[in-house]
Amino acid sequence: METQAIIDKLREKFAAEIVGSDLETFDPWVEITPGSVPQVAQFLRDDPQLRFDLLHCVTGVDYFEPDEKKAAKVDWEPHVEVIYHLSSMAQRHRLVLKVTLPRWKDDTPGQLPEVPTVSHLWNTANWHEREVFDLSGVRFVGHPDPRRMLCPEDWVGHPLRKDYEMPTEYHGIRAR
Repeated sequence: METQAIIDKLREKFAAEIVGSDLETFDPWVEITPGSVPQVAQFLRDDPQLRFDLLHCVTGVDYFEPDEKKAAKVDWEPHVEVIYHLSSMAQRHRLVLKVTLPRWKDDTPGQLPEVPTVSHLWNTANWHEREVFDLSGVRFVGHPDPRRMLCPEDWVGHPLRKDYEMPTEYHGIRAR
């Protein structure tokens, strides 16, 4: 199925949840509202014409410019994107699903943004959502095991956040 046909099918069922799309990129994408992630993902997986049976990865990207001079020149507000790369092995097509979140929940610094989990739909999401939580600081609501996986449990911060400050000391060990 052509990407435009996939987007049209999504628009038929989820018109209010679709925020944008770009079919001209190397990886065509559709952006949806954060709360609709489980419903849209399940539709993409279960619809017989779509059958997106493979979640390659989930990625978190922090759109934040810490340098004030550079920040004044960007044409976007700081935010975090969660990106899902999907494929259908049976139908031989692919799609990127994207969600935009505020950098902080309720605009409260330190309160991590949240999006519902898709770990109940694709087993690979279990690992990838934990990685995005650990490194990019996004909580996946309903995830069965929301522990850190790369940083120690008592680690402060999320290393892929643009405003992350590397600690100078950890448990009495000083960094160079």
